[in-house]
Amino acid sequence: MLDILRLLEQDCTLTPVQISAMTGHDISEVERVITDCQEKGIILGYKAKIDWDKTRQETVTAIIDVSVTPQRGSGFDRVAERIYQYDEVESLYLVSGGHDFSIVINGRTIKEVALFVAEKLSQLENVTSTATHFMLRRYKENGVIFAHPTDEQERMSLL
Repeated sequence: MLDILRLLEQDCTLTPVQISAMTGHDISEVERVITDCQEKGIILGYKAKIDWDKTRQETVTAIIDVSVTPQRGSGFDRVAERIYQYDEVESLYLVSGGHDFSIVINGRTIKEVALFVAEKLSQLENVTSTATHFMLRRYKENGVIFAHPTDEQERMSLL
């Protein structure tokens, strides 16, 4: 089962026939594993990785470090639930270190991200501080390398 899941994680467009050929499992076994994992919530969804820099769609990605006061009886879980309900929140992680949560959000502009932090996130009762970091360039994400021309290649293309 793990080999099937690893292949799907790397490329969710693989068909059961392709996975069968790659793993040696019968096609019906691959289909059963996929269906079973979907029903059990092991496979939560499928998503394409898009290099938005190669499109005309302008986006800003921010990583926001958040410190909170944990709630009595539920610790960080109830605070996390309030945060991940926002549509802007793409990812939310409880982390160790100098802050409690790391949030990844995407917006159309820096101002849109700043307004989210100022008007929504920082207004939550248990939030004690935030630090916003804007992503300047994406080199590798979830094992996928985003090819960017080197400075030399960029200079040559301008000539």
